[in-house]
Order: sequence, then C-alpha cells, then structure tokens
Amino acid sequence: MDEHRLKESFARVATYGDEVPLFFYSHLFLNHPETRDLFPVSMAGQRDKLVNALGRIVSDVSNHDTLLPFLRGLGRDHRKFAAVAGHYPAVGASLIATLKHFSGQSWTDDLAQDWTEAYGVIAQVMTDAAAEDETRNPAWWDATVVGHERRTIEVAVLRVAPDVPLHYLPGQSVAVECEARPRLWRFYSMANAPRHDGTIDFHVRVIDGGAVSPALALRVSVGSRLRLGAPVGTLRLNTEQLNTGSPRNLLLAAGSTGLAPLKAIVEQVAGLPEPPQVHLVFGARTAAGLYDLADLEKMAAQWPWLTVTPAVSGEPGYRGETGTVADVVGRRVRLADHDAYLCGSAAMTTATMHRMQSLGLPRNQIYVEDYGWSAS
Repeated sequence: MDEHRLKESFARVATYGDEVPLFFYSHLFLNHPETRDLFPVSMAGQRDKLVNALGRIVSDVSNHDTLLPFLRGLGRDHRKFAAVAGHYPAVGASLIATLKHFSGQSWTDDLAQDWTEAYGVIAQVMTDAAAEDETRNPAWWDATVVGHERRTIEVAVLRVAPDVPLHYLPGQSVAVECEARPRLWRFYSMANAPRHDGTIDFHVRVIDGGAVSPALALRVSVGSRLRLGAPVGTLRLNTEQLNTGSPRNLLLAAGSTGLAPLKAIVEQVAGLPEPPQVHLVFGARTAAGLYDLADLEKMAAQWPWLTVTPAVSGEPGYRGETGTVADVVGRRVRLADHDAYLCGSAAMTTATMHRMQSLGLPRNQIYVEDYGWSAS
C-alpha cells in the first residue's frame, strides 16, 4: 500500500466537493437499499461527515498512534447507528466505486489495490473495536429528561437520567438523539462530574439552521426520552501533572456553551485532596449570554481556589471585563505556571490558543476539545 499515492488520490477526488458524498450514498442506497434506514431522512449533514472522516484517515495514514484510536472510536460510535459487520463490504464497494468514478484516467490497478487494502484495514479495526465494546457497553443509553430550564432565548440546560449508569470522565461528550429528530445525533459535553444519582447536565445553545439543538432547547421537556452515545473526547484533566511535586495551576477558557466540559472539570478538581488554583474565564457576546454565571459565582464562593472572570465581547457598556476570551486571558492571567483548557467555537479556541502561545505558554500545556472521530 503506497501511502503517498493514497494521499494524492484523495486530494484529487476531494476537489469535486459535494459531488463525492452524493455519488457515494446514491451508489450505496441503490445497490444496498437495506442500509438506507441507518441514516437520517435528510442526508445534508451526513455528506460532510463522510468527506471529513476520509480526510482525517488519509491525513493520518502514516501516524498509527493517531489513526488507530480514531478508527477504534469510529467503530464503537457506529454501534449507535445499528451498523453491523455485514454492512462494511457494501460500504467498501461503494467507496471504491466512488473513488474510481472521480479519479477518471488516473485510476489504475495499483491505486485500486491501495484503496482496497486501506479499506480492509479500516473495516477490520472498526469491527474489532465494535465487537469488543459490545461485550461491555450497550449500543446507546436510553435516558429521560428530568429537568429542562431555559436560561436565555437560545440556551437551555437539560438534566437527564440514563436508564443504566453511563460512566464517563469530566470533559468528555456524548452524541445525543431525541425522538423529534430520529437518527440525527449531535455531540454535547457533560456539564458536571459524575454524580451518585447518575444524572447528567447538558448545555444546549440553539444553532441557526441546526436540526437537533432547536429540538433539544425548544421542544424537549421533562419526561422526554433521549438516546446517548458512548463518551468521547480528549479534553480531560491531566491528573498525572497534578500529582507531581510541583503541580501547575489551571486556566480554563470557555466561550458560550463551551463552558460545559470545563465546569465538569472544575467539579472534578473540587474532589482532589489538594486542588490547584483554577482561573475560569467565561466569555460571551453579551451579558445575557453569560447564562451560567450565577452558578459559577456560587461555586467560586464555596471553593477559595476558584476564580471566575466573566467577559463580554459585544456590549461596550458592560460593567466588567470586555473583549474576547483571548483578550481577557492576555490581560488577566500569568500563563507561565498554568495548564490551559479551552472549549468554545473554533474561532474562539484558535484565537485564544494563539494568544497563549504568543505569551509564552508551550503548546503541550494547552488542551483543546477534539472529538477525534466524531465525524460520524
């Protein structure tokens, strides 16, 4: 298998944009109509996910330390779609047909062999991971909404109770499906450390044009049923560093509902024998967007090692810190002795990371949410 040839091939095919997933799914559903029920009625979002996943696989094809966890996670995650090992040959045949179609005259027997071998490895790793996970976990967790609070026009806080315990680490996320949007799954971070009663909080912000977030924020109510996927994500507290002789303090930088996993990490820190100093910067465009500030201030009053700094970027008259999260971090925090955890929009996390690095914080001390294989 020639890895360079694979990358060149995918780069060429990817130039056709939306035509690629359209051809793939058309080929799959025409030749294997039984697979259509695995997917949502609207395939618009699913098409992007296919190309993103393929791009991730091809870009990491030489890096097994990164690629194998990605594929294992992808295999475990696909259990929630009721995907089984028998579906993989059909998907592989449609993938090869798609690549051949868009490669045109550049398609050769050697390239066909490369892609066939590559897909064989992908399918094997994914099916093995799914089979192993099946011995320990359900394909999804059924849950009941036991609390639903509208904090702002566009943000709701949900509390859900899984039927059976769902074990996760603070900072992780799960895919969520509701009855109003069958087979549409979106990732949300748990906003609390694990509780004795097993309940989980989610912070949901309505996304313009979104399919799932409006349903969760506006249509779901107490008693509604949800499905939760397996916990995922890499934004987890570096407890090894905190257990060294000279643990670093923590800077948590959150934009809007990116607060959720960082709030869970704060609760985790509260359970440590000797909590480090934690500075949480919580940013929003307007003061109204600081939807969880009252609760954060109660936490800061309870735990002297926690400092909370709210920041508003789009309201000049705000009485407090103004500017982006990156601006406030640059003004308020001495970064040299910190580990930093970031979660929010891509623009917010990128700008804040760059600001931190420009101020001397090493990249390996900055942790950013990466669902890794959440392209499914």
